[in-house]
Amino acid sequence: MKYIVCTTPGKLEMKERSDVIRQPNEALLAIRKVGVCGTDLHAFAGNQPYFSYPRILGHELAADVLEIGPNLENIKVGDKVVPIPYISCGNCIACRNGKTNCCTNIQVLGVHIDGGFQENFSLPTELLLPSNHLSYDQMTIVEPLAIGAHAVRRSALNEGEFVVVMGCGPIGIGIIQFAQLRGAKVIAVDIIEERLQFVKEHLGVNYIINGSKDPIDQVNEITKSDRADAVFDATGNKQAVESGPDYMAHGGRFVLVGLSNERLSFSHPAIHAKEATLMCSRNATKEDFKYVMDILSQDLFPVESYITHRVSFAKMIENFESWLDPKNGVIKATIDFN
Repeated sequence: MKYIVCTTPGKLEMKERSDVIRQPNEALLAIRKVGVCGTDLHAFAGNQPYFSYPRILGHELAADVLEIGPNLENIKVGDKVVPIPYISCGNCIACRNGKTNCCTNIQVLGVHIDGGFQENFSLPTELLLPSNHLSYDQMTIVEPLAIGAHAVRRSALNEGEFVVVMGCGPIGIGIIQFAQLRGAKVIAVDIIEERLQFVKEHLGVNYIINGSKDPIDQVNEITKSDRADAVFDATGNKQAVESGPDYMAHGGRFVLVGLSNERLSFSHPAIHAKEATLMCSRNATKEDFKYVMDILSQDLFPVESYITHRVSFAKMIENFESWLDPKNGVIKATIDFN
């Protein structure tokens, strides 16, 4: 069985080992397609917190079942499945409150433990969602879209509210689409013009703003100086995150989705005056995964446009570093194992 491991920052190696052995509570999977996440790219570049080397990356997975025992979802050999890549303990306060996405002992595939850049993989059956109604392309993007869906659900958006989404990368695109499905009026902000044009063309966003050109003034103009009821950061960039409250209306919400590896500073008088709600959004729950799968089954997301780069498993290593360069126009790269 072949697999690709990130041995040190900036270095990937393809290796071989004997077949994976399935435990009684697990299913043996054949990985068919994997999406490349920003987390994978940051880990490769050496700037991902929560990470140690060597590590097999990959957690946006589409798979077929090779072996499986009795299970609650009635999944059978040959079925297509989307794995939920977050292994939670089930016992901590977060898990007891249904917030398995932020379990105190969480292990994320490809981050804390080895992930899916391997031909065969064994996972607990409770992490698998039946996906025979979806294509492999659709299955591969369920996880990143679920992160956006979870953030929007946490924000409790109402129809007609103004929303600012900072960052039109893979996660920001999901936030934008799910906010629009709730009837929100989205203002997309990015400094990469090609990404702004993408969300305008493929998602129908009415308001796009280049973040390098007086963005606060433009938000004021759009909202008649009310500013946004909810602001989402999908960049993880310190400067962008710290500017988030400036876009926010009095009584608004600021949701941090992107992950910064730095300390953040906000003016307390400024956020206190607005009675701001500051919240973080981490990962997603099974509820979010199922919601996204339903949206995809209704063709309510531009899958073909979202996946911009495709390579085979054999050619992944030679292409991987190029996906770090914004000039290459990567939104979502995928790896085909077939």
